[in-house]
Amino acid sequence: MAASRRQLDLLMYQVTQFENGLRLATAEMPSMLGVSVGLWMGTGSRYEPASLNGVCHFIEHLLFKGTKQRSAREISQAVEGIGGYLNAFTSEEATCFHARASHRRFEELLEVLMDMLLHSRFAPADIAKEREVIKEEIAMYLDEPQHYVHEVLNAILWPEQPLGRPITGTKESLDGLARPELTTYLRENYVASSLVIVIAGRVTHRQALRVVQPYLSQMPSGGPAQGVPASERQKSPQFRLITRRTEQTQIALGIRTCSRHDRRRYALRLLNTILGENMSSRLFQRIREDLGLAYSIYSTPSFFEDTGDVVVAAGLDADNVEKTLKLILRELRRLAKSPPAKSELQRARDYVLGQIDLGSESTETQMNWLGEQLLGYGRFLRPSQVKRYLAGVTASDICSVAKAFFRPERLNLAMVSSLRNSPGFTRMIEHALAG
Repeated sequence: MAASRRQLDLLMYQVTQFENGLRLATAEMPSMLGVSVGLWMGTGSRYEPASLNGVCHFIEHLLFKGTKQRSAREISQAVEGIGGYLNAFTSEEATCFHARASHRRFEELLEVLMDMLLHSRFAPADIAKEREVIKEEIAMYLDEPQHYVHEVLNAILWPEQPLGRPITGTKESLDGLARPELTTYLRENYVASSLVIVIAGRVTHRQALRVVQPYLSQMPSGGPAQGVPASERQKSPQFRLITRRTEQTQIALGIRTCSRHDRRRYALRLLNTILGENMSSRLFQRIREDLGLAYSIYSTPSFFEDTGDVVVAAGLDADNVEKTLKLILRELRRLAKSPPAKSELQRARDYVLGQIDLGSESTETQMNWLGEQLLGYGRFLRPSQVKRYLAGVTASDICSVAKAFFRPERLNLAMVSSLRNSPGFTRMIEHALAG
C-alpha cells in the first residue's frame, strides 16, 4: 500500500490507497469527542443509462432494508442504540452512506456500514415495498414547487442527458427495476476501485487502517463507473413554464458554467457569494429587503466532472415575476460589465474563508470534504490551498467569468406557477432573457 500524509493547522489528513484500489482517508481531530464515518462510492445518477434511471437511489434505499445478519430495524438500532446517527444520499456523481457517533464506537459504525454495503439481502418483498416508497417520495417532490422547479430546470439545462434526469428516477423507470437489474448494477459498480472510506474525528489513521484491513478482501473488483460527457448544444435562451395550482410562483434561472477542474471555479465561488448566496448578497438585498418582491431568493453553484452551473432561484407572487426576472438579469449583466468594489469582494472572500474555517470544527463537514475531494479529483486539496486560490481572485477575474458565462445562449429559465402560458407572456420572457 502507498500512503500520503498532510497536515493543516490542527487537522492531520492521511490517505492510503490499497492494491485493490480502495482508498482510506482520515481527518484526525483529536479535540473532538465524536467521529463521522462515510462510505463514498463513485457512482451516481449521471452514470445510469436511461433504462436504469434511479437505480443508484433505489440501491441507497435497499441497503437500509436488511442484511444477512440484521433486519432493517436492527440496522438502525445498531447505530442509534449507541447514540449515533445514520443516513445516506445520492447525487449526480456519488453515493454516500454515513454515520456519526462517539469516537469510541467508530469500529461499530464502520461494521454496520460495511455490512449494509456487502451483505444486503435485496429481498423481493423489500424491493416491491421500497419501489412504492420511492414513488411516494417522487410524488412528494412533485407536490413541492420549490423542489420540482429544479427538476424542470435540469431537464432544460441538460436535455436528453443523464444530468437532466431526476436522481430518484421516474415512476415508469422504477417499474423496470427488478432484483436482477439492481443486483447487477451493484455488483458491477459498487467496487473497491470506486470506494473511498472516510473517517473524520478522534481516530488515528493507524487505528483506521487496522479496522479497515479485514474488509479489503470482501470488496468486489472492477473498474470505476463511466459517464456520458455533458453535451452543450444550446444556441439561444430556453424557457419552460409548468402551470399548476399553487399560491406562490417558483422560478429557477440556470446558467451553464465550467467543471470542477477549471480554475475559474474559485472566481465563480466568490461571484456567487456576491450575487445571491447569503443575506448580504445583491439579490437578497435588492429584491427581498429593498423591494419586498420575493420571500426567498438565492443563488448556488454546482461543479461536475465536465461542466457546471449557477442557479438563481426565487419564490414570489405571480404579479412580481416580470419585475423580479428583469432585476436578476440586470445584476448578472452588471457583474459582466463592472468589477465589484474592493470592499464587496473582500466581504465575499471573508465569508467563504470563514465558512471553510467553521467546517474545520465539524467531523461531518470534514468527512464530506475528503470524500468529495478524493472522488472528484483523485486527491484532495487542503483547505489552506483552497484559501490561497480564493485569496488570489481579483475583481477583474469575477468580471471576466461573468462575461464568459452570463450570456443569452447559456440562460435557461424554469417556472412552476398558476400562470398560464400565452404568446404574449412567452415573448416577454424571451425578450428579458435575450437582453
